[in-house]
Amino acid sequence: MIIRIQTDSPVPPYAQVRDQIATMIRSGVAVPGARLPAIRHLANDLGVAPNTIARAYRELEQDGLVASRGRNGTTVLAAPPPAATAVDDEVAEAAALFALEAAHRGIDLNRALDAVRTAFGTLDDRRQFS
Repeated sequence: MIIRIQTDSPVPPYAQVRDQIATMIRSGVAVPGARLPAIRHLANDLGVAPNTIARAYRELEQDGLVASRGRNGTTVLAAPPPAATAVDDEVAEAAALFALEAAHRGIDLNRALDAVRTAFGTLDDRRQFS
């Protein structure tokens, strides 16, 4: 499991760790039953305080993605199926605004989708989940 902390990011380190592990679980990279690295070990590897990793693990547990078993470690649970959320609604609204703006500027669907793919490619380059 490779996790990277971007020190120049406005996203706090615990949230970066949490988001990367959550993505690994939801994408199937981290399979149910797999043990996460020990808090102190991962904190040492990433150069952060153990409380940073502990918070990330706690939030993953609250989200139902992992189970902490004290000294027996933290293990991956089956990822819950994605559910429609307020975030989905916000993304749909942002997409509608983007589509309106693109159409207003004379951009056709293929060019607009290319712009979105390019933007996602840029995100993938920055996040490096594996």
